[in-house]
Amino acid sequence: MDGKQTFFSTWKRVLIPLAILVIIAVIPGFNAAMFGIVIPYVAGLVFLIGFISRIMGWAKSPVPFRIPATCGQQKTLPWIKNDHLDNPHTFWGVVGRMFLEVFFFRTLFRNTQAGLKDGPKLVYGGNKLLWAAGLAFHWSFLIILIRHVRFFTEPVPGFVNFVQGFDSLFQIGVPVLCLTDIVIVAALSYLFIRRVIFAQVRFISLPADYFALGLLLAIVLTGIVMKYWIKVDNVGAKELALGLITLSPGLPKDPIGFMFYFHLFLVCTLLLYFPFSKLMHMGGIFLSPTRNMANNNRMRRHVNPWNPEVKLHTYEEYEEEFHDVMSAAGMPLEKTYAEAKPSETE
Repeated sequence: MDGKQTFFSTWKRVLIPLAILVIIAVIPGFNAAMFGIVIPYVAGLVFLIGFISRIMGWAKSPVPFRIPATCGQQKTLPWIKNDHLDNPHTFWGVVGRMFLEVFFFRTLFRNTQAGLKDGPKLVYGGNKLLWAAGLAFHWSFLIILIRHVRFFTEPVPGFVNFVQGFDSLFQIGVPVLCLTDIVIVAALSYLFIRRVIFAQVRFISLPADYFALGLLLAIVLTGIVMKYWIKVDNVGAKELALGLITLSPGLPKDPIGFMFYFHLFLVCTLLLYFPFSKLMHMGGIFLSPTRNMANNNRMRRHVNPWNPEVKLHTYEEYEEEFHDVMSAAGMPLEKTYAEAKPSETE
């Protein structure tokens, strides 16, 4: 398959599902009550039930072994310096590593990529562009969500106004251009194009990966279009949002605009899709045993709750059992052969 065919086959994975969403929104005929009240409540209910069910399922999964993923030096002897963040052995060390992981993607920052150079020679190098794009998208998405809190609260909290002012710091244009609008489009575009261009990433990409990125990009673009080109009634939008959040739904007297309802429909689609997709890593990261465990295996003995009566096998017994094999392999032994196996005359 050549590059042109690959490009179009990739776009089909995004455009076809999005076109289906447009058809669902348009063909039956526009109904403000359906798109403004019924669908948001259904999507919110599915999101809450699905999210909680996934989290509860993970929380109930037994983890009998301590299997933290670590990189740095483990705590051993007092004179050997250990890594408190990469290989934490205390609760607060785990909290610090989790904080850096959630807010700064520390593991992705340490990610490397391999490639063949002249020789041929396998060379490992950094992959900071992926880390920067991922960090930019998540932080921009968070700031945009905080900005949208003003539609669901009255009066608007002070921290929301602060975030709004910081995001529009440069006061570009009317209405003011927010920095996150530019950053999130650039980040999502890179993450999508990366899956199309690089053969290694394209090989492991599923249609769901393209759909999630395409859906997020569609939500962002429709929001930008509403803000800068196709104007909608923001007062009516806030009235509708306040009614939904206070469980007293009602449509505003004046029409808000079809673009708003289509943007809301895409957001509801994301809520419906979220609990059943890879996007659930937002909650799953806190329940990952490779992340939320302290590596204190050398400090204390952890008993398997499924088999607490297991017989201990000490190193002395292990060395005595495999003494001949270890000796033949030239491995260091704590006991001599005579000590390990006394003669029959003794």
